[in-house]
Amino acid sequence: MLTTHPFDDDKLREECGVFGIHGADSAAAVVALGLHALQHRGQEAAGITAFDGKEFHTHRAMGHVAGNFDRDEIMRQLQGGSSIGHVRYSTTGETALRNVQPLFADLSTGGFAVAHNGNISNATALKKVLVRRGSIFQSTSDTEVIIHLVATSSYRSLIDRFIDALKQVEGAYSLICLTAEGMIGCRDPLGIRPLVIGKLGDAHILASETVALDVVGADFVRSVEPGELVIVRDGQLTSHRPFASQSARPCIFEYVYFSRPDSIVDGTSVYSVRKAIGAELARENPVDADLIIPVPDSGTPAAIGYAQESGIPFELGIIRSHYVGRTFIQPGDKVRHLGVKLKHNANRALIAGKRIVLIDDSIVRGTTSLKIVQMMRDAGAAEVHMRIASPPTQHSCFYGVDTPERAKLLAAQMTVGQMANFINADSLSFVTIDGLYRALGEVKRTDDAPQYCDACFTGDYPTTLTDFDEHGLEDQFSLLAERVV
Repeated sequence: MLTTHPFDDDKLREECGVFGIHGADSAAAVVALGLHALQHRGQEAAGITAFDGKEFHTHRAMGHVAGNFDRDEIMRQLQGGSSIGHVRYSTTGETALRNVQPLFADLSTGGFAVAHNGNISNATALKKVLVRRGSIFQSTSDTEVIIHLVATSSYRSLIDRFIDALKQVEGAYSLICLTAEGMIGCRDPLGIRPLVIGKLGDAHILASETVALDVVGADFVRSVEPGELVIVRDGQLTSHRPFASQSARPCIFEYVYFSRPDSIVDGTSVYSVRKAIGAELARENPVDADLIIPVPDSGTPAAIGYAQESGIPFELGIIRSHYVGRTFIQPGDKVRHLGVKLKHNANRALIAGKRIVLIDDSIVRGTTSLKIVQMMRDAGAAEVHMRIASPPTQHSCFYGVDTPERAKLLAAQMTVGQMANFINADSLSFVTIDGLYRALGEVKRTDDAPQYCDACFTGDYPTTLTDFDEHGLEDQFSLLAERVV
């Protein structure tokens, strides 16, 4: 798998990014640019579907957007004024071209392409019912369940069939669909996954993050509201509310790590939140030190906030190479460890003899933190303290984030003191859950009605989890076996 993250074995991975435009010249080219901006949300595969007024055209490929959608012979095939695209990191379903989105089907109502950000937590149960009724699945992606539910719905119009399908699914989704009539966007009733609306001239855009609008030169209009369905047709956008109103629970980890820092999520600057988390971390967990050092790049905004609040100088003590994607040879542990230095290297002249505080966004398995602490000690650091800009990750996510099962989450198996010993740090602290909420402008977490989905920290899942309750974790995690070894 290609990845731009320097420590690709020890991060929670966001599942996907979606982008669509309706009513533009060379729509697929705009989608390709938008997907570039969303590459951090899915680095395993990418796909684009375009509609030219008569036919649908699709190209899907493994790897990054660059290298696949920067070739004239491919882009010439994707003609039309409407297009949707997807970048993928698998959460349910194997790593294979058949699972790369957008998925497309010819239904009785016409062509239907769908790009999905999220995870359907009752997909296994629904698939069993659909297969018994005669559905034949072409992929192992949970997204295909939505297509079959639309295809088998007894309603007449495509929109009614689509709504009927969504009312049967559980979990998290932001969807962009392309039909001959127009483009459809929808966000799950709890708003767990993000989706925004933009305008580029007269064309309408739907995207996972505002940064994708910035990159293509579009204006941000607003976020799609939780439970809202929008239809773009004949140059107009209409809004529909097919679901019962619920209190929103957007994913709090979008602010911690998933979204790009230059994005605005539900009206809030991600960069500002990350700095505020760092400031909360400094107030909650002060330490006498000489330098504040971020773990590039995800720890940088929080490290700036920590340094400003504590008065301790911020320095770049770890230098990241921007020319390394994948460690090309990893035949054994020794060479694999050396591969880390291709991506990150200690700024030895700065670190030697100093008491340092490392700031990172999270600890998953702990393998990254262990390597970085050792790197600092090898560079001559007098003390190495670690501060984490999120609470301990103790629970798996079932809403579209590739999380290891609990047995592989370090915080689920150890106390904070034991974790500090494991990574060989002089001290280790995490921001509290209330501190995280304060950074988002809340007084604290409202335990009886949480303002965000924070299940990875608290175990408080906002929806039923049919597949996991009925079948146990093995069935679902067997689909993720390649991703969590």
